[in-house]
Amino acid sequence: MKNSLFLLSAAVVALAGPALAEETFPAVLSGHAVLPAMTMVAPPADAPRDAWISGKFTGTARNMVPMSAMGDTGKLHGNRATGIALPFIGQPLQGFSGFAMDRAEDGSVYALTDNGFGSKANSPDAMLFFHRIAPDFATGKVDVKETVFLRDPDFKVPFRIAYEGTEGRYLTGADFDLESLQLVDGSLWIGEEFGPYLLNVSLDGVVLGVYPTMADGKELKGADNPAVSATSVPGTDWKSQRSGGYEGMALQPGTSKLWAMLEKPILGEDGTPEGDFLRVMAFDTASKDWTGEMFKFALADGATAIGDFNFIDDTHALVIERDNGEGDPSLKCDGAPAADCFPEPALHKWIVLIDASDVDADGFVRRIGHIDLMDIADPDGVARLDTDAARDLTGKYTFPFFTIEDVMRVDDTHILVANDNNLPFSSGRKLDAAADNEVMLLSVPELLSAK
Repeated sequence: MKNSLFLLSAAVVALAGPALAEETFPAVLSGHAVLPAMTMVAPPADAPRDAWISGKFTGTARNMVPMSAMGDTGKLHGNRATGIALPFIGQPLQGFSGFAMDRAEDGSVYALTDNGFGSKANSPDAMLFFHRIAPDFATGKVDVKETVFLRDPDFKVPFRIAYEGTEGRYLTGADFDLESLQLVDGSLWIGEEFGPYLLNVSLDGVVLGVYPTMADGKELKGADNPAVSATSVPGTDWKSQRSGGYEGMALQPGTSKLWAMLEKPILGEDGTPEGDFLRVMAFDTASKDWTGEMFKFALADGATAIGDFNFIDDTHALVIERDNGEGDPSLKCDGAPAADCFPEPALHKWIVLIDASDVDADGFVRRIGHIDLMDIADPDGVARLDTDAARDLTGKYTFPFFTIEDVMRVDDTHILVANDNNLPFSSGRKLDAAADNEVMLLSVPELLSAK
């Protein structure tokens, strides 16, 4: 992608645009690996004792009794019990919120875990970390080869962290909400949602730098930015919606440039979303500065957010586009939410191919086509888990999760896709069981070769 990337010819204007119909490509399940929902990791030996019991603040008051408060799906999804109770002994490995495009030297995948329990307020005892994972599709297991905890010994974080006065200065979900990551020249870059910020960290977890978002000549702040107070004005003092920061961040191959995509539309001066599109902004890791380049990703009808964003070559990239639903649509509640139905089932779970070299006069990137994660062919019975449904799913597999947040290219015909299971608050596969961490290997040659 050169400086001329966003210059547009008349021919491109005629063909591109957010309203252009796009093709649906087939997807076949080639491999399936599962990491059980109840997977914990021990904090580092020098972490505060507070970190050994996590999830103490997810209720209305501090709860110090392990496994005493049943997790549930929340009001949006009917308050269904998930079978796993808080608080936890240790730290939940939780769901994966981002895959790096480039792998570790041993071939394992860099995977990120988010802020813990879903908000700044309820996650001060949830430690922040990333992993190296290796899904084994022969055994169906996910090997977590390494977990690296983030810490700030050199005081690079410009605000007071939750574990400020401790020796280790480990970071928690009250400090940042980590959602996307990339490996660049031997260190990791992480996109987060509270600031929204970009973090540069070493492979052993030390914070090397924290970079605020600069757009239109000034800092773009989110609702949970440390500088935002209760009296701040939406659209004026902050424009990035809560949980609307950098859900996806793609590394352009062969360059030092990151393209950071906001999860939700930013707010205009009147405090309402500026449109049904997401901003994608460029950051140069070499100069450690925002370049000023930007394009727009138009959300399709039914979509509310994105989950991940990764390039597959110099100009083409994959974007996970989703709604807020979970569960099979055949079990949609008929009336009031109940234990045997999904009040808002999964409908729009797509992986979209875009051409980042093709942007129209209004700044919209061209959408080429997509696969539907609610319609995956499984003719050979590769799937390892059953799905609650009031329909015959023989030969078909679905990915009916609220948050699907990981996609990366494997080769010319395959991609990896994984979910964030929001432990213990999501249960899209089953009505009454917390979602596991699932990694799928999908055969999608038509999608990856489309132009």
